[in-house]
Amino acid sequence: MSQKKVNLGVREVPKPLNWLTFSLQHLFAMFGATILVPKLVGLSPGVALITSGLGTLAYLLITKGQIPAYLGSSFAFIAPIIAAKAAGGPGAAMIGAFMAGIAYGLIALLIQQLGTDWLMRLLPPVVVGPVIIVIGLGLASTAVNMAMYEDSGAKVLVYSAKHFGV
Repeated sequence: MSQKKVNLGVREVPKPLNWLTFSLQHLFAMFGATILVPKLVGLSPGVALITSGLGTLAYLLITKGQIPAYLGSSFAFIAPIIAAKAAGGPGAAMIGAFMAGIAYGLIALLIQQLGTDWLMRLLPPVVVGPVIIVIGLGLASTAVNMAMYEDSGAKVLVYSAKHFGV
C-alpha cells in the first residue's frame, strides 16, 4: 500500500477543498484557546478575540504573509493571569498580558537583528519539544479542574456542565 505525501510550499495555494479543510482545522484550533482561556480565568472573550486579531494582523504584516500563523490565547498564562487578577483585579491581569505582548515584540526584534542560529544552538528542537509537552501536561489537570467545577477553589466542589459545550 502506497501513501501519498502532501507538502505545500510557502507560495503554493492548496486546492479549494483542502483550503476549506485547513481553514476549518485552523478555526477550531483557534476557537478553543481564544474562547476557553478567557472563560477559565474570568476575563472577556471579546477582548481576547480583538487583541488576537490585531496581533495576528501585525504578525502577518511583519512576516509579509510568509508564515500562516494565528496569535491567540495561551494556556501557559492561566496561572499568572489568575494571580494578577487576584492581586490587582482584571485590569492588572490585562496589563500583565499586554506587557507580555510587548516583551514578545522586543524579543522578536532582537532575534530579527541577531538571527536565529544562536537561538537554535541554545534551544534545539530536542529541548523545546519536551518543554512544551511538560507545560501541556502540567496544565492539563488545572484545565480539567477549572472546567469541571463551578468554583475549583471552593471547599465543596460542585460539578459544572457549562464548559462541556466548548
